[in-house]
Amino acid sequence: MQMLKDNLEKNGFELLHVKNKEEALEKAKEFIKDGMKVGLGGSTTVAQIGLLEYVSKHPNITLFNQYEAGIDMEENLRRRREGMLSDLYITGCNAITKNGELVNADGSGNRVAAQIFGPKKVLLFVGKNKIVKNLEEGFARIMNVAAVKNIDRMNTKALEMGKEPRYNLENIANKFAYINGDEKGRTTIILIDEELGY
Repeated sequence: MQMLKDNLEKNGFELLHVKNKEEALEKAKEFIKDGMKVGLGGSTTVAQIGLLEYVSKHPNITLFNQYEAGIDMEENLRRRREGMLSDLYITGCNAITKNGELVNADGSGNRVAAQIFGPKKVLLFVGKNKIVKNLEEGFARIMNVAAVKNIDRMNTKALEMGKEPRYNLENIANKFAYINGDEKGRTTIILIDEELGY
């Protein structure tokens, strides 16, 4: 763990290690201040630790929540764009290499774009299952684990809504980001000692 922490810090990332979902949520609350504009990127981990629910009910922040029930696609896209210029952007990560690199894929691109540039602060929530040896393992993990599970989840959701399943590898993992450095202090990774997310 120390080697991973050192490599991430060398690349400009901050790593905070917590034991479980509960500790991750409490740590997240330290970053959320009244008056903030907060953006969201798709992340099962963020939902699993209870953070999505917490920010959705927070009375003193402006949340650009594209997941709010009942909004149309035009509003969804508007909120994704607004999130790109937020004070704080909350999301997960598909893989982190032991060399301190972030590896991600996206369908629409807002999540990977925000990790690269835009929001003042990025907060990533990562289960221990996302740690991989190298870039090759990171991309393999995306295509063979994360993307497959996301396709299944989103197609199941579409069926439940009476819509035609339309998700596949061509539209759910078609924008990739490899990040091996960031402005020091901009990205904080909260590594959770549990298997979470995809």
